[in-house]
Amino acid sequence: MGKPGSTTSNINAQPRFHQRAGEIQPYGTVNHALPLELEEPVRLEMTEQLNQLLADTITLRDLYKKSHWQVAGATFYQLHLLFDKHYSEQSELVDSIAERIQALGGVSLAMAADVAETTRIERPPRGREEVPVQLSRLIDAHQLIIRQVRILARRAIQLGDHGTNDLVVSEVLRTSELQTWFLSEHLVNVPLVKAEEPAVGSGAA
Repeated sequence: MGKPGSTTSNINAQPRFHQRAGEIQPYGTVNHALPLELEEPVRLEMTEQLNQLLADTITLRDLYKKSHWQVAGATFYQLHLLFDKHYSEQSELVDSIAERIQALGGVSLAMAADVAETTRIERPPRGREEVPVQLSRLIDAHQLIIRQVRILARRAIQLGDHGTNDLVVSEVLRTSELQTWFLSEHLVNVPLVKAEEPAVGSGAA
């Protein structure tokens, strides 16, 4: 290495732009030597299922943001805020799932094109939809994820992957159940101003 100021030195302050190189780990693989007390086939299966969950959770998160921006009508204000709250909560789940994949030695999905190819959630139109349709789309997406999480949680226990089981039950499942409840209550058809009077002869006091 040359002396400071020497023209033979390989170190300088010029940024090196436009760099490219091969992948350091292909997608769909896991690191071989992580000391996690989980065999490689277990980690391969768990990371594959977690990546499916990740793709669906990213899609649900983005569906919430779409609904947040495009909601309309008399319930605009409260749903605008609710959708954004749920978006933030789903964003936290996205990070937790991706980090679990990496912690197991895998490679997490990240780019929108890869997510779009992987997710099983129905793609909405680009335009605006009515509130009941927005709510129904979100609930359907939650139902898909809840079903998937229950299967994944049971499989993780069978394989001894208690970390993955804890993540998907304590964080993903409980969040989806709670958010589904909040959404579902907006689809109950109750009067807003005047309560319905009981029909004559109904036996009501």
